[in-house]
Amino acid sequence: MSAGELKFDRELFLAEYWQRKPLLIRNAITGFQTPLPADELAGLALEDAIESRIIECRDDEWRLCHGPFEPEDFERDHPWTLLVQAVDHYIPAVAELRQLVSFLPQWRVDDVMVSYAADGGSVGPHYDNYDVFLLQGEGVRRWQLGQRCDANSPLIAHDELRILQQFECREEHVLGPGDILYVPPGLAHWGVAQGECTTFSIGFRAPRINDLVSRWADRVLEQLDPELFYTDSAIEAAPRAGEIRPQDLARVRAQLRAALERESSDDWFGAMVTEPRYSCEPLPAELDEARALLAGGASRVLLSTAARVAWQDTPEGILVFCNGEGLACAASVKPSLITLCEQWRLEGDELSEGLAREDTASMLDYLLENGGIHVE
Repeated sequence: MSAGELKFDRELFLAEYWQRKPLLIRNAITGFQTPLPADELAGLALEDAIESRIIECRDDEWRLCHGPFEPEDFERDHPWTLLVQAVDHYIPAVAELRQLVSFLPQWRVDDVMVSYAADGGSVGPHYDNYDVFLLQGEGVRRWQLGQRCDANSPLIAHDELRILQQFECREEHVLGPGDILYVPPGLAHWGVAQGECTTFSIGFRAPRINDLVSRWADRVLEQLDPELFYTDSAIEAAPRAGEIRPQDLARVRAQLRAALERESSDDWFGAMVTEPRYSCEPLPAELDEARALLAGGASRVLLSTAARVAWQDTPEGILVFCNGEGLACAASVKPSLITLCEQWRLEGDELSEGLAREDTASMLDYLLENGGIHVE
């Protein structure tokens, strides 16, 4: 599997569809063979460490059950759907599906959720606050696309499910194996299985603006001089006792803007967007074994399928982020890091030469310690 197999005009997509309108890509992957059969997906849902859910509609009432499940939980006489989160963290062949969207910033990709549905199974009409590419695996699913939604759109009464009270179907598509449907944020959509089927959902992260402001403000406050005080050397006489005048507020706003515009580090952003939803740090024994293997001449290092790795240029070099942590590195590590991010591996002469350089060896050890790579 490689991104090159996707029949897809990237520039047209970014110019006309991304975050704007849906796009159906027929036969996006020619001869697509599912990387995960339904029975293996069910096996993952039996494990304690993996997040899974079953959704069914019985007597017009939507029901949700959380895993881990037992085999008998899959014996149901009503249409139902099993959803397993972050399957790409555990199945390398599923992780490779992320390469289909490698033209988008890697830090934006969240995970690949895989769902199985019995005939008629569905999770109901809903909308998401993030972009998603819906790749049809086995079987057939009918997708209906509806109206634009937001926080004011009425939902049914349910503690956990966000199912729309009203759905206005505006277009309909039946997807078979290898078809992809892109759905932008805020667009109502409703998929119903026609026979048994599986769907691979490549989802994207969309940080809340208030969370971004909070993280940025925390970083600014850390760097702001505590001995910096409000000043008003050009103050005007106050004719009315007790008044806070417009010019007073204008002076405050100007000084706040000046304080916020002072040069500050942007390392908060990379740390925030690479935070993992699931723990992926190696155990101490695993870390010691991997370090010994790396020092003894490892044949290759592989990017962990669960890792969130990103980097950014700085005047002094680059910042490397891995699973919510950051490390300042020399710019000389960039070629090895880019290869690792693009090809998901370092091996051969490139790895040997990197390990011979102290800066690259230190970066690899940092990635290893934070669950970003594993060693073979």
